[in-house]
Amino acid sequence: MATPTFEQLLEAGCHFGHLKRKWNPAMAPYIFMERNGIHIIDLYKTAAKLDEAAAALKNIARQGKKVLFVATKKQAKQVVADKASTINMPYVIERWPGGMLTNFPTIRKAVKKMTTIDRMAKDGTFDNLSKRERLQISRQRAKLEKTLGSIADLNRLPSALFVVDVLKERIAVAEANRLGIPVFAMVDTNSDPNGVDYVIPCNDDASKSIELVLDTIVAAMAEGLEERKVEKVDTDKDASAEAAPRRERRRVRRADVEGEAVVAEEAPAAAEEAPEAE
Repeated sequence: MATPTFEQLLEAGCHFGHLKRKWNPAMAPYIFMERNGIHIIDLYKTAAKLDEAAAALKNIARQGKKVLFVATKKQAKQVVADKASTINMPYVIERWPGGMLTNFPTIRKAVKKMTTIDRMAKDGTFDNLSKRERLQISRQRAKLEKTLGSIADLNRLPSALFVVDVLKERIAVAEANRLGIPVFAMVDTNSDPNGVDYVIPCNDDASKSIELVLDTIVAAMAEGLEERKVEKVDTDKDASAEAAPRRERRRVRRADVEGEAVVAEEAPAAAEEAPEAE
């Protein structure tokens, strides 16, 4: 798992914060200095916190758990969609549906509705509807796909949230905090880090900065998933190796029993054939 170097973070613009007048005092430990009215983030702390978050997410991925990526701002939408898709993790890049975590069963019903509409299109039910009804259902399906299509495979609450810009995604962070779901987030100087479990102090407005952080996080999770596959293969081999001696023992036991039966049958016959003593 490779952590970006200081030079890479600097080149991506991860050190640029917001205007001094817009800062959140809770971010003071992560601010290095102020220049021309703009706060500069301490990149050494960024690298350390990024490494810590990547290690924790790698462990979550190794356990086979899901991490929900959330980024609805324009600069991060496509980057998050592309990166999360490579490791088959759910993501939200459109408007955050209120109650998505705290009212998860209702969200699942909406996802199932998409499946129902798809089934109607396949089994010919659409042919019995009027043109207007088909158009209405198709529009409803497209709307659901836009907002919930990326979480169609999320059958239970995620084990963690990765957020870009906690100020914009404050509702998602609040829901996760209420349910005790760990929050990993890129936090800029104008945001409050108190609701975040793993803070990555970083510029959350530049696409290069977002891409660099996500590359590191996704690479770490990919390693965790690969290790999970290897562990599973090793476990299956061990189980097969343990099962083989058992089968062999059963064969040996059966051979012994059959041998004893043959000896028992031959013994009376031998006694009958033996000549009587005079």
